[in-house]
Amino acid sequence: MTAPHVSLTGLPPLDPARSPVTGWTRAHWEATADRLLEGLLPYASPGFAQYRLPGRASYSGPWSDGLEGYARSFLLAAFRIAGSQGRVGPELIERYAAGLAAGTDPYGEERWPPITDRGQPMVEAASLAIALHESRRWLWDHLDDHVRERVAEWLGGFVGARANDSNWRLFQVVTEEFLASVGAPHSRAEIDGGLARLDDWYRGGGWYTDGDGRKFDYYNAWALHLYPALWARIAGPRANPALVDRHRARLREFLAAHQHFFGSDGAPVHQGRSLTYRFAATAPLWAGALADATPLPPGRTRRLASGALKHFADHGVPDDHGLLSLGWYRPFLPVTQRYSGPASPYWASKAFLGLLLPADHPVWTAPEEPAPIDTDDTCLPLPAPGWLLHSTAADGIVRLVNHGTDRLPPPPAESEDNPHYTRFAYASAAAPDTAGPAIDNHIALVAPDGTASRRGRIHALGVTGRRAASWHTASLAEEEHRIETTSVVHGPWEVRVHRVGGPYGVAVREGGWALADDPRPPEAATGPGWAWARRTDGLASTVVALHGWDPEAHGAVAHAQEANAYGVHSATPHLVLPVHPGGVHLLVTLVMLGADAEGTRGASARVTEEGVVVIRFPDGAEEEVPPVGESD
Repeated sequence: MTAPHVSLTGLPPLDPARSPVTGWTRAHWEATADRLLEGLLPYASPGFAQYRLPGRASYSGPWSDGLEGYARSFLLAAFRIAGSQGRVGPELIERYAAGLAAGTDPYGEERWPPITDRGQPMVEAASLAIALHESRRWLWDHLDDHVRERVAEWLGGFVGARANDSNWRLFQVVTEEFLASVGAPHSRAEIDGGLARLDDWYRGGGWYTDGDGRKFDYYNAWALHLYPALWARIAGPRANPALVDRHRARLREFLAAHQHFFGSDGAPVHQGRSLTYRFAATAPLWAGALADATPLPPGRTRRLASGALKHFADHGVPDDHGLLSLGWYRPFLPVTQRYSGPASPYWASKAFLGLLLPADHPVWTAPEEPAPIDTDDTCLPLPAPGWLLHSTAADGIVRLVNHGTDRLPPPPAESEDNPHYTRFAYASAAAPDTAGPAIDNHIALVAPDGTASRRGRIHALGVTGRRAASWHTASLAEEEHRIETTSVVHGPWEVRVHRVGGPYGVAVREGGWALADDPRPPEAATGPGWAWARRTDGLASTVVALHGWDPEAHGAVAHAQEANAYGVHSATPHLVLPVHPGGVHLLVTLVMLGADAEGTRGASARVTEEGVVVIRFPDGAEEEVPPVGESD
């Protein structure tokens, strides 16, 4: 529901007949790809082996960052070249061929850093391998023999090297499979070992955790499902058919859920790390079509993918110089990590995988079909990651309730509170605040000096129907207290039933959604037991006390600047109970993200003699939450 910023210039006219929802066609994707590639040219090294973009360097340093600029943009160039059957300007092919020669010259000024154990070049090697395979007819096959040998030798640094035990194992898989495809030295044991490790991380329902622990995010989409599909394309007859079929079945199951992660305006749910890859979240949609592993009709695949790309274009991405910044809409470093360099956002190139499908493929020719969000409300339990997704067609917003993922390795690793993983909820129309105290979609015990507890490790209690539950430890003054929470969703509403352990005298604070706006702060209002904030476009965040907060509880709004990816000014309505009574205290709270700040009227909660919490939503629907120990 965020207002458009500026549109990408030089696009073809909209096609409402073929694409009645977005108006976008294959021509729009090609034009966007060309604009992105052109925008990089001023930053190319003389031999085109590196692209040194402006911005903060990654922890790997400018040398590695320059390789990253080449490798990730080469992925985009390869999809563009192969998708047009080589009918692109010859300078595009020549530019990347020249870069291969200069980058692998061990004595050249533009030589690439070597592949070493757990080094960033491992990531970029995988992009090079995929790009070389897909553009083979027009690039690799025309390289001089000595350049091919040097490329294979550089990629061969992966053989025997140690990768991080995460999605990085798949970088080794695809790189060494490419080496196998060109008759270069490789290790079949390392390829098989990486694929076997992927099986260790499978949690069912199409969901992988990115390494041991509960690490669920978009890496499930743009890595853990994507690389096996691309590996199968490289391996061809060398791939085990049963393994390929297993990967395809998992991808098909994942896409049945993934289609629900995009708002009607195309915005992906804002959760997880590396969010600066933006529309790379659409990559598995295209992979499903490429691998014949999708439950989605062709017109829906294009509607979802085009909707996401168009959403960012409407919000000024890429920027006026044709560049992808380190940010979401505007430059915003909190959506990046220490490994993110100026060219890191070009992993978004994966979104253009669909260009490998021929122009006459149904995914490009079939009329667009509505996405689920366009026509129906959805409530989708996702037990593997511990999520409960609910969306509403009236406002086109997707909301994701989180009772299962914290991105922490298994104990005894220490707990931490990451705003992109440990909030109670995420959405397609809002982002968490990333600076200051954790308030939005968070409950905390607050000491007299203002110190607040965190929600670190999440202990999942289950997801079923319209309910999800978990508990976490709230630490305060070296004492640990358990907070158990059950979320119940209905339409745009979420009711949270908290059983809050704590000492007498500390305060309890719970926040609703953080709303961000630009250029003015959201308006806000508060009262006894309620608070709301509202953007200029009408989107509102509301929090209402239903039980256990009265009579002392009051509403408040926390304001921040430059703390939110969605806008410069943000506001978070929240409730404060000044004095915890001690022991375990029951609190019931209604939170809402929607277009009607008054849409919470009529909600209530009561507790029966048996301890069952009976929730009544504003539209009259009721739900019961059993007492502790009897939750689903």
